[in-house]
Amino acid sequence: METVSPITEIIDEIKKSGGEAFKYCYQCGKCDTVCPWNLVTDFSIRKIVRQATLGLPEIEIEDLWRCTTCGLCPSQCPRGVEQIEVGVAIRRIASNYGVFPGSVRAIRTVRGSLTTDGNPLGEDRNKRDAWTKDLSIKPFAEGMEILYFVGCYYSYDPRMRKAAAATVGILKKAGVKFGILGNKESCCGESIRKTGNEDVFKALAKDNIKTFIDNGVKRILVSSPHCYHTFKNEYSEFMVHFDVVHISQFLLELIEQGRIELTGEVKKKITYHDPCYLGRHNGIFDQPRDVLKNIPGLELVEMRNNRQNSLCCGGGGGRIWMDTPKGQRFADLRLAQAKEAGAEMLVTACPYCISNFEESRLALGDEETLEIKDITEIVWASLKESEETP
Repeated sequence: METVSPITEIIDEIKKSGGEAFKYCYQCGKCDTVCPWNLVTDFSIRKIVRQATLGLPEIEIEDLWRCTTCGLCPSQCPRGVEQIEVGVAIRRIASNYGVFPGSVRAIRTVRGSLTTDGNPLGEDRNKRDAWTKDLSIKPFAEGMEILYFVGCYYSYDPRMRKAAAATVGILKKAGVKFGILGNKESCCGESIRKTGNEDVFKALAKDNIKTFIDNGVKRILVSSPHCYHTFKNEYSEFMVHFDVVHISQFLLELIEQGRIELTGEVKKKITYHDPCYLGRHNGIFDQPRDVLKNIPGLELVEMRNNRQNSLCCGGGGGRIWMDTPKGQRFADLRLAQAKEAGAEMLVTACPYCISNFEESRLALGDEETLEIKDITEIVWASLKESEETP
Protein backbone atom coordinates (compact mmCIF):
# COMPACT_ATOMS: atom_id res chain seq x y z
CA MET A 1 0.00 0.00 0.00
CA GLU A 2 1.34 3.40 -0.99
CA THR A 3 1.86 5.84 1.87
CA VAL A 4 0.64 9.36 1.20
CA SER A 5 2.27 12.16 3.16
CA PRO A 6 0.64 15.57 3.58
CA ILE A 7 2.09 18.27 1.34
CA THR A 8 2.83 20.99 3.87
CA GLU A 9 3.00 23.80 1.31
CA ILE A 10 -0.51 23.07 0.06
CA ILE A 11 -1.90 22.79 3.58
CA ASP A 12 -0.35 26.14 4.47
CA GLU A 13 -1.83 27.71 1.34
CA ILE A 14 -5.31 26.41 2.20
CA LYS A 15 -4.96 27.75 5.75
CA LYS A 16 -3.84 31.13 4.44
CA SER A 17 -6.84 31.20 2.10
CA GLY A 18 -9.29 30.76 4.95
CA GLY A 19 -9.84 27.01 5.02
CA GLU A 20 -8.08 26.12 8.27
CA ALA A 21 -11.20 24.63 9.86
CA PHE A 22 -10.66 21.37 7.93
CA LYS A 23 -8.56 20.19 10.87
CA TYR A 24 -11.75 19.75 12.94
CA CYS A 25 -13.28 17.18 10.55
CA TYR A 26 -13.54 13.63 11.87
CA GLN A 27 -15.11 12.30 8.66
CA CYS A 28 -18.57 11.58 10.08
CA GLY A 29 -20.13 12.09 6.64
CA LYS A 30 -23.05 14.26 7.82
CA CYS A 31 -22.17 16.84 5.15
CA ASP A 32 -22.60 14.29 2.37
CA THR A 33 -25.90 13.14 3.84
CA VAL A 34 -27.52 16.60 3.64
CA CYS A 35 -25.83 17.87 0.44
CA PRO A 36 -28.45 18.47 -2.29
CA TRP A 37 -26.07 17.14 -4.94
CA ASN A 38 -26.67 13.65 -3.61
CA LEU A 39 -30.30 13.95 -4.64
CA VAL A 40 -29.21 13.96 -8.30
CA THR A 41 -25.75 12.35 -8.47
CA ASP A 42 -22.85 11.11 -6.36
CA PHE A 43 -20.81 13.85 -4.72
CA SER A 44 -18.72 14.04 -1.57
CA ILE A 45 -17.77 17.33 0.06
CA ARG A 46 -16.33 15.16 2.84
CA LYS A 47 -13.77 13.83 0.34
CA ILE A 48 -12.75 17.37 -0.62
CA VAL A 49 -12.27 18.26 3.05
CA ARG A 50 -10.19 15.11 3.53
CA GLN A 51 -8.01 16.00 0.55
CA ALA A 52 -7.46 19.42 2.09
CA THR A 53 -6.32 17.75 5.31
CA LEU A 54 -3.75 15.75 3.35
CA GLY A 55 -2.65 18.70 1.26
CA LEU A 56 -3.69 16.75 -1.84
CA PRO A 57 -6.62 18.65 -3.38
CA GLU A 58 -7.57 17.59 -6.91
CA ILE A 59 -7.86 21.05 -8.41
CA GLU A 60 -8.37 19.78 -11.94
CA ILE A 61 -11.64 17.90 -11.32
CA GLU A 62 -15.15 19.32 -11.75
CA ASP A 63 -16.28 18.10 -8.32
CA LEU A 64 -14.33 20.94 -6.73
CA TRP A 65 -16.73 23.35 -8.47
CA ARG A 66 -20.00 21.59 -7.66
CA CYS A 67 -20.56 23.22 -4.27
CA THR A 68 -23.24 25.92 -4.49
CA THR A 69 -22.19 27.29 -1.07
CA CYS A 70 -25.83 26.76 -0.03
CA GLY A 71 -24.81 26.52 3.63
CA LEU A 72 -26.71 23.33 4.44
CA CYS A 73 -23.69 21.20 5.37
CA PRO A 74 -22.02 23.73 7.73
CA SER A 75 -25.40 24.33 9.38
CA GLN A 76 -25.56 20.60 10.19
CA CYS A 77 -21.86 19.95 10.89
CA PRO A 78 -21.22 18.83 14.51
CA ARG A 79 -17.61 20.06 14.40
CA GLY A 80 -17.80 23.50 12.76
CA VAL A 81 -15.66 22.45 9.81
CA GLU A 82 -16.73 25.39 7.55
CA GLN A 83 -16.89 23.34 4.37
CA ILE A 84 -17.60 26.41 2.23
CA GLU A 85 -14.40 28.16 3.32
CA VAL A 86 -12.40 24.97 2.72
CA GLY A 87 -13.80 24.56 -0.78
CA VAL A 88 -13.33 28.22 -1.70
CA ALA A 89 -9.76 28.11 -0.38
CA ILE A 90 -8.97 25.23 -2.75
CA ARG A 91 -10.71 27.07 -5.60
CA ARG A 92 -8.37 30.00 -4.97
CA ILE A 93 -5.43 27.70 -5.55
CA ALA A 94 -7.01 26.42 -8.77
CA SER A 95 -7.84 29.97 -9.85
CA ASN A 96 -4.28 31.14 -9.21
CA TYR A 97 -3.02 28.35 -11.46
CA GLY A 98 -5.69 29.02 -14.09
CA VAL A 99 -7.16 25.52 -13.76
CA PHE A 100 -10.82 25.59 -14.88
CA PRO A 101 -12.10 22.22 -16.11
CA GLY A 102 -14.98 21.70 -18.56
CA SER A 103 -18.11 23.61 -17.65
CA VAL A 104 -16.16 25.89 -15.31
CA ARG A 105 -14.24 27.66 -18.07
CA ALA A 106 -16.98 30.25 -18.43
CA ILE A 107 -15.58 31.85 -15.28
CA ARG A 108 -12.71 33.26 -17.36
CA THR A 109 -15.19 35.21 -19.48
CA VAL A 110 -17.13 36.29 -16.40
CA ARG A 111 -13.92 37.50 -14.76
CA GLY A 112 -13.08 39.60 -17.81
CA SER A 113 -16.55 41.15 -17.92
CA LEU A 114 -16.43 41.99 -14.22
CA THR A 115 -13.03 43.60 -14.62
CA THR A 116 -13.91 45.75 -17.63
CA ASP A 117 -17.63 46.52 -17.17
CA GLY A 118 -18.42 45.71 -13.54
CA ASN A 119 -20.97 42.99 -14.32
CA PRO A 120 -20.73 39.22 -15.05
CA LEU A 121 -23.07 39.23 -18.05
CA GLY A 122 -20.83 40.73 -20.73
CA GLU A 123 -22.98 43.86 -20.88
CA ASP A 124 -21.91 47.47 -21.42
CA ARG A 125 -21.49 49.40 -18.16
CA ASN A 126 -22.95 52.48 -19.85
CA LYS A 127 -26.22 50.59 -20.37
CA ARG A 128 -26.59 49.52 -16.76
CA ASP A 129 -29.40 52.02 -16.20
CA ALA A 130 -31.10 51.50 -19.58
CA TRP A 131 -33.97 49.69 -17.81
CA THR A 132 -34.93 52.96 -16.08
CA LYS A 133 -36.07 54.61 -19.31
CA ASP A 134 -39.58 56.03 -18.84
CA LEU A 135 -39.52 55.29 -15.08
CA SER A 136 -38.29 58.73 -13.95
CA ILE A 137 -35.84 57.50 -11.33
CA LYS A 138 -33.57 60.08 -9.73
CA PRO A 139 -29.82 59.61 -9.27
CA PHE A 140 -28.98 59.05 -5.61
CA ALA A 141 -28.11 62.22 -3.73
CA GLU A 142 -26.87 62.63 -0.17
CA GLY A 143 -29.76 63.10 2.22
CA MET A 144 -32.11 60.71 0.44
CA GLU A 145 -33.80 58.10 2.64
CA ILE A 146 -32.25 55.14 0.89
CA LEU A 147 -30.04 54.04 -2.01
CA TYR A 148 -31.65 51.38 -4.18
CA PHE A 149 -28.71 49.20 -5.24
CA VAL A 150 -30.25 47.43 -8.22
CA GLY A 151 -27.65 44.72 -8.88
CA CYS A 152 -26.45 43.11 -12.11
CA TYR A 153 -29.29 40.73 -12.97
CA TYR A 154 -32.02 43.25 -12.16
CA SER A 155 -30.22 45.81 -14.33
CA TYR A 156 -29.57 43.65 -17.40
CA ASP A 157 -31.67 40.48 -17.45
CA PRO A 158 -35.01 41.07 -19.24
CA ARG A 159 -36.92 38.85 -16.81
CA MET A 160 -35.45 40.43 -13.69
CA ARG A 161 -35.97 43.98 -14.99
CA LYS A 162 -39.69 43.37 -14.40
CA ALA A 163 -38.98 42.87 -10.70
CA ALA A 164 -36.80 46.00 -10.61
CA ALA A 165 -39.63 48.03 -12.19
CA ALA A 166 -42.08 46.59 -9.63
CA THR A 167 -39.70 47.62 -6.84
CA VAL A 168 -39.55 51.17 -8.16
CA GLY A 169 -43.35 51.30 -8.39
CA ILE A 170 -43.70 50.21 -4.78
CA LEU A 171 -41.11 52.72 -3.52
CA LYS A 172 -42.84 55.56 -5.33
CA LYS A 173 -46.27 54.49 -4.08
CA ALA A 174 -44.89 54.48 -0.52
CA GLY A 175 -43.37 57.96 -0.92
CA VAL A 176 -39.83 56.71 -0.29
CA LYS A 177 -37.14 59.26 -1.16
CA PHE A 178 -34.69 57.08 -3.03
CA GLY A 179 -32.22 57.12 -5.89
CA ILE A 180 -29.93 54.79 -7.80
CA LEU A 181 -26.26 54.94 -8.76
CA GLY A 182 -26.93 53.94 -12.35
CA ASN A 183 -23.74 53.34 -14.31
CA LYS A 184 -21.60 54.03 -11.24
CA GLU A 185 -22.85 50.80 -9.67
CA SER A 186 -20.63 47.68 -9.88
CA CYS A 187 -21.27 44.02 -9.09
CA CYS A 188 -21.10 43.27 -5.36
CA GLY A 189 -18.52 40.56 -6.15
CA GLU A 190 -20.02 37.77 -4.00
CA SER A 191 -20.14 35.03 -6.60
CA ILE A 192 -16.74 35.66 -8.18
CA ARG A 193 -15.25 35.47 -4.68
CA LYS A 194 -16.84 32.06 -4.18
CA THR A 195 -15.13 30.85 -7.35
CA GLY A 196 -11.79 31.70 -5.77
CA ASN A 197 -10.97 35.01 -7.40
CA GLU A 198 -10.12 37.22 -4.46
CA ASP A 199 -8.43 39.97 -6.48
CA VAL A 200 -11.48 40.71 -8.63
CA PHE A 201 -13.72 40.65 -5.55
CA LYS A 202 -11.52 43.15 -3.73
CA ALA A 203 -11.40 45.47 -6.73
CA LEU A 204 -15.20 45.45 -7.05
CA ALA A 205 -15.69 45.91 -3.31
CA LYS A 206 -13.30 48.85 -3.12
CA ASP A 207 -14.95 50.47 -6.13
CA ASN A 208 -18.42 50.16 -4.58
CA ILE A 209 -17.28 51.29 -1.14
CA LYS A 210 -15.62 54.40 -2.59
CA THR A 211 -18.80 55.17 -4.56
CA PHE A 212 -20.98 54.75 -1.46
CA ILE A 213 -18.76 57.02 0.63
CA ASP A 214 -18.33 59.64 -2.10
CA ASN A 215 -22.11 59.85 -2.51
CA GLY A 216 -22.92 59.97 1.20
CA VAL A 217 -24.77 56.65 1.27
CA LYS A 218 -26.03 55.60 4.69
CA ARG A 219 -28.73 53.01 4.02
CA ILE A 220 -28.74 50.55 1.12
CA LEU A 221 -31.76 48.66 -0.24
CA VAL A 222 -30.94 45.53 -2.25
CA SER A 223 -33.03 43.04 -4.20
CA SER A 224 -30.45 40.24 -4.34
CA PRO A 225 -29.65 38.14 -1.24
CA HIS A 226 -26.11 37.85 -2.60
CA CYS A 227 -25.69 41.63 -2.50
CA TYR A 228 -27.27 41.68 0.97
CA HIS A 229 -24.88 39.04 2.31
CA THR A 230 -21.84 40.71 0.79
CA PHE A 231 -22.53 44.28 1.88
CA LYS A 232 -23.61 43.20 5.36
CA ASN A 233 -21.08 40.47 6.15
CA GLU A 234 -18.09 40.80 3.83
CA TYR A 235 -17.57 44.51 3.16
CA SER A 236 -16.95 44.91 6.88
CA GLU A 237 -13.54 43.36 6.18
CA PHE A 238 -12.67 46.75 4.68
CA MET A 239 -13.47 48.52 7.97
CA VAL A 240 -16.74 50.07 6.77
CA HIS A 241 -20.33 49.59 7.84
CA PHE A 242 -23.49 50.39 5.92
CA ASP A 243 -27.08 49.86 6.99
CA VAL A 244 -28.20 47.18 4.52
CA VAL A 245 -31.80 46.01 4.09
CA HIS A 246 -33.21 43.39 1.74
CA ILE A 247 -36.36 44.27 -0.18
CA SER A 248 -38.38 41.61 1.69
CA GLN A 249 -37.49 43.28 4.99
CA PHE A 250 -38.18 46.76 3.63
CA LEU A 251 -41.57 45.77 2.28
CA LEU A 252 -42.60 44.64 5.76
CA GLU A 253 -41.32 47.94 7.18
CA LEU A 254 -43.47 49.86 4.69
CA ILE A 255 -46.54 47.78 5.58
CA GLU A 256 -46.03 48.11 9.35
CA GLN A 257 -45.46 51.87 9.04
CA GLY A 258 -48.66 52.25 7.03
CA ARG A 259 -46.81 53.61 3.99
CA ILE A 260 -48.36 50.99 1.71
CA GLU A 261 -51.70 49.25 2.16
CA LEU A 262 -52.24 45.95 0.38
CA THR A 263 -55.97 45.82 -0.27
CA GLY A 264 -55.97 44.39 -3.78
CA GLU A 265 -56.75 40.67 -3.95
CA VAL A 266 -54.35 38.13 -5.43
CA LYS A 267 -56.42 34.94 -5.57
CA LYS A 268 -53.63 32.41 -5.85
CA LYS A 269 -52.29 29.45 -3.90
CA ILE A 270 -48.66 30.44 -3.39
CA THR A 271 -45.58 28.77 -1.99
CA TYR A 272 -42.50 30.69 -0.93
CA HIS A 273 -38.94 29.50 -1.66
CA ASP A 274 -36.26 30.53 0.86
CA PRO A 275 -33.12 31.60 -1.05
CA CYS A 276 -29.98 30.18 0.59
CA TYR A 277 -28.27 33.55 1.05
CA LEU A 278 -31.39 35.16 2.49
CA GLY A 279 -32.58 32.33 4.71
CA ARG A 280 -29.90 29.90 5.81
CA HIS A 281 -27.00 32.35 5.61
CA ASN A 282 -28.77 35.37 7.12
CA GLY A 283 -31.79 34.07 9.02
CA ILE A 284 -34.45 35.99 7.07
CA PHE A 285 -37.36 33.55 7.01
CA ASP A 286 -40.39 35.30 8.52
CA GLN A 287 -40.36 38.72 6.86
CA PRO A 288 -41.11 37.51 3.31
CA ARG A 289 -43.90 35.27 4.59
CA ASP A 290 -45.34 38.09 6.71
CA VAL A 291 -45.41 40.32 3.62
CA LEU A 292 -47.27 37.68 1.61
CA LYS A 293 -49.75 37.07 4.45
CA ASN A 294 -50.79 40.74 4.19
CA ILE A 295 -52.07 40.24 0.64
CA PRO A 296 -55.84 39.57 0.51
CA GLY A 297 -57.00 36.42 -1.29
CA LEU A 298 -53.58 34.80 -1.20
CA GLU A 299 -53.23 31.30 0.26
CA LEU A 300 -49.70 30.49 1.44
CA VAL A 301 -48.64 26.83 1.51
CA GLU A 302 -45.25 25.36 2.44
CA MET A 303 -43.08 23.01 0.42
CA ARG A 304 -41.50 19.90 1.90
CA ASN A 305 -38.09 21.58 2.25
CA ASN A 306 -38.58 25.04 3.72
CA ARG A 307 -36.93 27.61 5.95
CA GLN A 308 -33.62 26.26 7.36
CA ASN A 309 -33.92 23.13 5.22
CA SER A 310 -34.82 24.90 1.98
CA LEU A 311 -33.63 23.17 -1.18
CA CYS A 312 -31.00 25.21 -3.04
CA CYS A 313 -31.90 26.37 -6.57
CA GLY A 314 -28.38 25.48 -7.73
CA GLY A 315 -27.16 28.99 -8.59
CA GLY A 316 -24.86 29.90 -5.69
CA GLY A 317 -21.09 29.58 -5.51
CA GLY A 318 -20.74 30.78 -9.09
CA ARG A 319 -22.84 27.87 -10.40
CA ILE A 320 -25.19 30.39 -12.04
CA TRP A 321 -22.47 30.79 -14.69
CA MET A 322 -21.75 27.08 -15.14
CA ASP A 323 -23.54 24.43 -17.18
CA THR A 324 -25.49 21.86 -15.19
CA PRO A 325 -26.52 18.72 -17.10
CA LYS A 326 -30.18 17.87 -17.49
CA GLY A 327 -31.22 15.59 -14.67
CA GLN A 328 -28.88 17.26 -12.19
CA ARG A 329 -30.71 20.57 -11.72
CA PHE A 330 -31.94 21.26 -8.20
CA ALA A 331 -34.45 23.71 -9.65
CA ASP A 332 -36.28 20.83 -11.36
CA LEU A 333 -36.74 19.16 -7.97
CA ARG A 334 -37.92 22.41 -6.41
CA LEU A 335 -40.63 22.89 -9.02
CA ALA A 336 -41.80 19.35 -8.34
CA GLN A 337 -42.03 20.18 -4.64
CA ALA A 338 -44.02 23.34 -5.40
CA LYS A 339 -46.54 21.36 -7.44
CA GLU A 340 -46.65 18.66 -4.78
CA ALA A 341 -47.69 21.37 -2.30
CA GLY A 342 -50.55 22.32 -4.63
CA ALA A 343 -49.13 25.76 -5.46
CA GLU A 344 -50.17 27.71 -8.53
CA MET A 345 -47.31 30.17 -8.04
CA LEU A 346 -43.76 29.87 -6.75
CA VAL A 347 -42.59 33.12 -5.15
CA THR A 348 -39.04 33.94 -4.09
CA ALA A 349 -36.71 36.89 -3.61
CA CYS A 350 -33.47 36.12 -5.48
CA PRO A 351 -32.46 36.64 -9.12
CA TYR A 352 -30.49 33.38 -9.29
CA CYS A 353 -33.47 31.40 -8.00
CA ILE A 354 -35.89 33.02 -10.44
CA SER A 355 -33.52 32.51 -13.38
CA ASN A 356 -33.05 28.82 -12.56
CA PHE A 357 -36.75 28.24 -11.86
CA GLU A 358 -37.78 29.91 -15.12
CA GLU A 359 -35.29 27.77 -17.03
CA SER A 360 -36.57 24.59 -15.38
CA ARG A 361 -40.19 25.62 -15.94
CA LEU A 362 -39.57 25.89 -19.67
CA ALA A 363 -37.50 22.70 -19.85
CA LEU A 364 -40.15 20.71 -17.95
CA GLY A 365 -43.07 22.19 -19.87
CA ASP A 366 -44.64 23.72 -16.76
CA GLU A 367 -45.43 27.11 -18.30
CA GLU A 368 -49.19 26.56 -17.95
CA THR A 369 -49.23 25.01 -14.47
CA LEU A 370 -46.82 27.10 -12.38
CA GLU A 371 -45.97 30.80 -12.34
CA ILE A 372 -42.61 32.10 -11.05
CA LYS A 373 -42.67 35.50 -9.37
CA ASP A 374 -40.42 37.81 -7.39
CA ILE A 375 -42.01 38.94 -4.12
CA THR A 376 -42.05 42.54 -5.37
CA GLU A 377 -44.16 41.55 -8.37
CA ILE A 378 -46.85 40.10 -6.08
CA VAL A 379 -46.87 43.16 -3.82
CA TRP A 380 -47.02 45.48 -6.84
CA ALA A 381 -49.90 43.46 -8.30
CA SER A 382 -51.83 43.92 -5.04
CA LEU A 383 -51.12 47.67 -4.99
CA LYS A 384 -52.24 48.10 -8.59
CA GLU A 385 -55.39 46.06 -7.91
CA SER A 386 -56.07 48.38 -4.94
CA GLU A 387 -55.98 51.40 -7.26
CA GLU A 388 -58.30 49.79 -9.82
CA THR A 389 -60.88 48.65 -7.27
CA PRO A 390 -63.47 51.42 -6.62
